[in-house]
Amino acid sequence: MQGFAGRAAVAGVGMTALTRRSGRTVLELAVEASRAALADAGVAASDLDAVLSYHMNDSVPVVQVARALRIERIGWHNDTSGGGTQAASILGDAAMLISSGIARNILVYRALNGRSGTRMNTVSTGPQERFTIPYGMAGPIPMFALAAQRYLHDTGLTEEHLHAVVAQSRENAAGNPRALRREPLPLGDYLARPYVCTPLRTVDCCQETDGACALVVRDVRLAPEAPRIQAVVRGGGPGCSAMDRAPDVTAVFSAYVAPMLWEATGLSARDVDVALLYDAYSWLVPRQLEDFGFVAREDLGTYLLKRGHRSVNPHGGLLSEGYVHGLNNVAQAVRELRGGAHETALVTGFGGGYGSAALLRRAG
Repeated sequence: MQGFAGRAAVAGVGMTALTRRSGRTVLELAVEASRAALADAGVAASDLDAVLSYHMNDSVPVVQVARALRIERIGWHNDTSGGGTQAASILGDAAMLISSGIARNILVYRALNGRSGTRMNTVSTGPQERFTIPYGMAGPIPMFALAAQRYLHDTGLTEEHLHAVVAQSRENAAGNPRALRREPLPLGDYLARPYVCTPLRTVDCCQETDGACALVVRDVRLAPEAPRIQAVVRGGGPGCSAMDRAPDVTAVFSAYVAPMLWEATGLSARDVDVALLYDAYSWLVPRQLEDFGFVAREDLGTYLLKRGHRSVNPHGGLLSEGYVHGLNNVAQAVRELRGGAHETALVTGFGGGYGSAALLRRAG
């Protein structure tokens, strides 16, 4: 067991509306979501002793959010440079602060104008990209599409199976008023959508979204009825983040962190009631289902076509609800556990070959 297991709880969640053009500043979005999470937790901003966030040079610093919330004295605070890998592991950062006695009430937020402002799918101009751009590897989609093509080849999955992932996401989102994509997606409509980069069509890629999500993490003694942070792991290997050094370009973060999670907890996929999987691209859903032990590789095709993955991202995930860099998936995990139907939720954070995973448990 990890030293912080069960010592911190997610007592509040808050979100703005998710849109493609917010017409607002990122600071305004962050403050709205933060105030909603504080109200949900019944915590005053003045009681916060830590503020955490993560970003890709597209957000607003925690000190500005603290100032806007009128926090006169701020304690531990961090702006973590990183993307989807942080979606689950930032819960571990918060839990460790609480377990060590440094903080008792922590605000975690992610805010961005990801559609009308800085967009994720932009061409990087770093030194590595000078070697890859001439070969069409401009931005994240071509890189992960290459890995996806290999994964489909290795597993025997087809575009019909990718459609099953996206269509199920839409079905799950149909009853979610926050979701941007709620309309059904028949196979014919899916096949008619243009490719971004083979084998990924536009609907195989997560949305670019304006919005914010916030959580309030508390010492469990202050929030005994709130879902608890049971375990968090972070790690990775070369995989599709470093294809020139990877023995398997399809190996995403889950190939590395899934064994770490089960070793840290003594649990397995059989103990998970609902999975909030980072679905930046449709093919990542079967890859994670396989890596975490929900489905054997040889059974993936049948499982997807029979829609066995209905309990994956019941709100629609990043493909259909919206994209707040994965923190909205964490918020949904809390809602699922509060509802009483589920006891254990898995949440993941993807960044290619590197990432994180967390288990949340219902109180009691």
